[in-house]
Amino acid sequence: MSLDVDIRANWPGFALKARFSAPADRASALFGASGAGKSTILRAIAGLETAITGRIAVGDEIWQDERRFLPAHKREIGYVFQGSALLPHLSVRENLEYALRRVRSGSGRIRFDDAVDFLALGPLLARRPGTLSGGQEQRAAIARALLTSPRLLLLDEPLSALDGTSKAQILPLLQRLRREFAIPLVYVSHSIDEVARITSHMILIENGAVLTSGPTAKILTALDQPLSHADDAGAVVEGRIAAHDENWNLSRVHFPGGEIFVPLVELPLNETVRLRIQARDVSLSLNRHDDTSILNILPVTVTEVQKISPAQFLVALDAKGTALLARITHKSRDHLGL
Repeated sequence: MSLDVDIRANWPGFALKARFSAPADRASALFGASGAGKSTILRAIAGLETAITGRIAVGDEIWQDERRFLPAHKREIGYVFQGSALLPHLSVRENLEYALRRVRSGSGRIRFDDAVDFLALGPLLARRPGTLSGGQEQRAAIARALLTSPRLLLLDEPLSALDGTSKAQILPLLQRLRREFAIPLVYVSHSIDEVARITSHMILIENGAVLTSGPTAKILTALDQPLSHADDAGAVVEGRIAAHDENWNLSRVHFPGGEIFVPLVELPLNETVRLRIQARDVSLSLNRHDDTSILNILPVTVTEVQKISPAQFLVALDAKGTALLARITHKSRDHLGL
């Protein structure tokens, strides 16, 4: 099953023309700058933008075309907004039970206790939304969306209004969500860090149009794509937790290109994780050096070198099949003979 979108719309000062497919077995991102049209596309998928024409289909089911427009309440979607949108007069438990009542008889696949346990909501069930922190509210909103047992989960910048601590608590949950509940999801964000950690497929949106789409890791590191030239450009490394060293407060992540030490994380061994390594944090050497404070030293092959300014070069690297990026000075490039 895939999500297939081919839609168009015109408003004063803005035109939308987006065509893409998102695979059902991955978490997909609609990524772009503010005002690019990401949220509008997501609302169209949800059936909340009636001015849009074109075709939207999930698998063999057509949600919209020139003859048919399936209303939002019949599209079997879960939608998480920037704000939680919980009903303020109901407790967290009552908000979640309200979602369960929307599920068609026989189609409920996600149990109440499973959603509550996954999002650690047990101690909060009796509380009203007004007494919760922003992160707690958003966890409840995600649980409510899950309990509708949707065919597709849509998340519209769910972390944008949260502080750093709340984001750090919810990001790992979003990383595991698709795998845990086997629900296709589309994630809207203009945060490259969120997209890199949560999604494995990206649709890059610019001025209402699809610039490119494909694997997130590939788009982030392709030198012919704009994201590799951004100040915070970097690569995504997917691996598993191989060991924890509490003496040094480090965890060891194994991936095809080797092993990487990261600050200690509270995850079980063999748990899959996605790391983002920024190009500006990668140094290059022609020889291995052990007399250094740098912990993570990997053998790589240089695959491409591109000048991005009079003073800087981007270097594309291959670590046994995993793409990495390095940003180095013009002087370093000449010194290394790259």
